[in-house]
Amino acid sequence: MLSTYQYSSYEYVRPPEQSGAEKKRYPVVIVGAGPVGLAAAIELAQSGVPVVVLDDDNTVSVGSRGVCYAKRTLEVLDRLGVGTPCVDKGVSWNVGRTFFREEEVYNFNLRPQDEHKRPGMINLQQYYLEEYEINRAKELPNLDLRFKNKVVSVNPDGQGATLQVETPDGIYSLETDWLIVADGARSGIRRMMNLEIDGKIFMDRFLIADVVMKADFPTERWFWFDPPFHPGQSVLLHRQSDNVFRIDFQLGWQADPEEEKKPENVIPRIKAMLGDDREFDLEWVSVYTFQCRRMSRFTHGHVLFVGDAAHQVSPFGARGANSGIQDTDNLCWKLKLVIEGKAPASLLDTYSDERVFAAEENLLNSTRATDFITPKSKMSLTIRNAALTLARHHAFARALVNSGRLSVPAVLTESRLNTQDTAVFAGDMVPGAAMDDAPMQEGGKSFWLLDRVGNQFMALVLVNDPSQMDVTTARVYKSLADAPIPIEVVLVSPKAGVAPEGLRVFVDEKNRFAERFDAQPETVYLIRPDQHVAARWRAFDADALKAALARATFNVQ
Repeated sequence: MLSTYQYSSYEYVRPPEQSGAEKKRYPVVIVGAGPVGLAAAIELAQSGVPVVVLDDDNTVSVGSRGVCYAKRTLEVLDRLGVGTPCVDKGVSWNVGRTFFREEEVYNFNLRPQDEHKRPGMINLQQYYLEEYEINRAKELPNLDLRFKNKVVSVNPDGQGATLQVETPDGIYSLETDWLIVADGARSGIRRMMNLEIDGKIFMDRFLIADVVMKADFPTERWFWFDPPFHPGQSVLLHRQSDNVFRIDFQLGWQADPEEEKKPENVIPRIKAMLGDDREFDLEWVSVYTFQCRRMSRFTHGHVLFVGDAAHQVSPFGARGANSGIQDTDNLCWKLKLVIEGKAPASLLDTYSDERVFAAEENLLNSTRATDFITPKSKMSLTIRNAALTLARHHAFARALVNSGRLSVPAVLTESRLNTQDTAVFAGDMVPGAAMDDAPMQEGGKSFWLLDRVGNQFMALVLVNDPSQMDVTTARVYKSLADAPIPIEVVLVSPKAGVAPEGLRVFVDEKNRFAERFDAQPETVYLIRPDQHVAARWRAFDADALKAALARATFNVQ
């Protein structure tokens, strides 16, 4: 099969534990150097936490695997320093179309608002994301990335864990205060700890084919129900980088996975879809089965599970890697505060609470999509096809069509870290929501709001004119940055001006912040390090802000 990507083998380096170095205990060890494990490692290392990453392989993943990365994930990747290469290499898209037989019945736009930095989605083969993350990881001096290091046993001790790690030079022991498990759906660590992952395996199979061809198809997501080229089944088409197209064919449960992967069986399916005149090459083929499962909790003492090791969903909806990277975005700022002694270890319970909530939402959407795509009875099929037929002409039926509700960030409205509203607000920026983006200016230079927010607590205060701010108030704002857990107060204003005490001013040049956050003069938003809203008020109150910070960090007395 043709390959458009040159796989690199990363160098194995003999670990210091096997080279006579003095044994030491590490703050954090991560098992798994896939997209999720690397995201956690980069975020921790960037924030000053030393981290060791262990992976039993020495290359990136084979085949496209994870393909679609959502806007929220791209915003997280921006903070890790890999968002731009991903977007530059990937194929950006916002529009998806659903077909029944030969007619379009429904379409959607993932980014109906203009003036956001990132598109609704990009398509990018997983090996590129991993390559960019590895390149970034190698730039960080306190990140030790160890290839060909396979964990063969784990012994949690209540204060951390001791690992036995196998390398080409034998087995060595490694101790850590915190273990992050990102070793995938077949997690060896989860199995070693005898932990269950519960849910449902769907009785259907799908063929993935990465096809290299030159085609002028729009950069959109196309999904067919019962198309003439694959009758009675469904098909999904995505354009990726390097003229690689990802095609998913529904096969049915009775299909033989090994037989279906053979080129002599794959090629006729593709020709039926594309026509005999279309030239193409197969790059990668796989067969998968839907799974919708999760662990009951993602934290087990000092062992923390993220990504597919903690939860698994069907690929329709692009919820796998997206939700895993958002796991790490939720976890790492909390873990840093705990390691620094600025928050109790119980703060990490909210990682499990919030991400179990998100996983449940993903599982529900994934299960509903799977039930719609693969009806389990003749009656279900009749109802499904009736909805598709009606959707051509009736808006109410389009809400029933489900070819995979695409990944969106969980709105953590029930989180114990939120401070509830005491005033009336309009819009979507409720406590627990991930922030919307907006175009801004500072010092005469334009930027995107989300590029300047995150990795710390920040209070955004809307003012009419920063140059007219009272000096005493400015000093109160400034003093919040000197607290044990600092809050940087930033003024947001429709006009430029120099604020007292050197406070930063973001100029809401197009009024998008005011619109999207329903922000009136004196409105205050407290933002968590992962860019989720923690609290909001119609007027600044230092005591209320400090109380909200204490709640958001589990420091309430």
